[in-house]
Amino acid sequence: MSNEIEIGRGKRGRRAYSFDDIAVVPSRRTRDPEEVSVGWQIDAYHFDLPVLSAPMDSVVSPDTAVALGRAGGLGVLDLEGLWTRYEDPTPLLAEIAALDPARATARMQEIYAAPIQPELITARLQQVRAAGVTVAGALSPQRTQELWRTVVDAGVDLFVIRGTTVSAEHVSGRAEPLNLKRFIYELDVPVIVGGASTYTAALHLMRTGAAGVLVGFGGGAAHTTRTSLGIHAPMATAVADVAAARRDYLDESGGRYVHVIADGGVGRSGDMVKAVACGADAVMLGAALARAAEAPGRGWHWGPEAHHPQLPRGERVEVGTAGTLDQILFGPGHTADGTLNLVGALRRAMATTGYSDLKEFQRVEVVVSPYQPQ
Repeated sequence: MSNEIEIGRGKRGRRAYSFDDIAVVPSRRTRDPEEVSVGWQIDAYHFDLPVLSAPMDSVVSPDTAVALGRAGGLGVLDLEGLWTRYEDPTPLLAEIAALDPARATARMQEIYAAPIQPELITARLQQVRAAGVTVAGALSPQRTQELWRTVVDAGVDLFVIRGTTVSAEHVSGRAEPLNLKRFIYELDVPVIVGGASTYTAALHLMRTGAAGVLVGFGGGAAHTTRTSLGIHAPMATAVADVAAARRDYLDESGGRYVHVIADGGVGRSGDMVKAVACGADAVMLGAALARAAEAPGRGWHWGPEAHHPQLPRGERVEVGTAGTLDQILFGPGHTADGTLNLVGALRRAMATTGYSDLKEFQRVEVVVSPYQPQ
């Protein structure tokens, strides 16, 4: 049965679903939540939590990357952010949090116009390494060719190439594009790359040798990609499509497993549950972690799209402070809105539906159950 809908006589569109449109269905078995494993491993690196921080200045500083690493997740530093442009960005982070909304975008463009300093990339990554946790840093595809050597020499464990959308076949008549397949082959560290939101795009990224693919396109809380470019990918469908690409690539490659990481639209614990149910191995959290008391954004959240010099496709949004990082990850929760105890909620959902680990839970039954939570 086709899920295409006729938009008009000359155009048809495929029906796609967000996390709000689906629900997980309990099975005949339940488990004790304490007996559920939420750990995962990518390449040689094992993590107790399937949580990566989105590389955004409102979410991650070197200190919060260390704190998340010690909690069992992975902190990913934005290597094009304020921490690599300024020796001490703390006053600027405070200024951004206090900006009048009418002035916010223009002032952020001014602040982020300062050049990236390679020596600060080295210093920030070495600060994380000195704490004894896994080190990860992110660059955009546009900056990767310029700065990758600095990043690798600084001792990064996992290299993240993250953009609004990243393809294995970028066409440009102005400059030689980044050859992902050659780049990843020559690199000595595992690479996570994205975003991708379709089966075909993800399959091509997997063929470049990436260890993981980020799934998402303009779906985060601080994105305005849908309103500014008219482009959006509902996350439940996107994750399921990319998980299908992972399955087919596993057969095509003779057993090479590429990890699927949901990146966008995972603002609350229920979204995290449904991301894994649709096939994600882990989630990359932005707004959810920006609500931590320790977050650099001080209750505000923004991504690199918000200060693009020519075409901003994001904005600074107020997410508030829900609790400490520990409370957001492990509780105890004192609200019922899915902002606290994300890991506990995932454990309970898996236990309630009878699954013992993340890969098993990817097989859970889901139904289309569209509604808007109040």
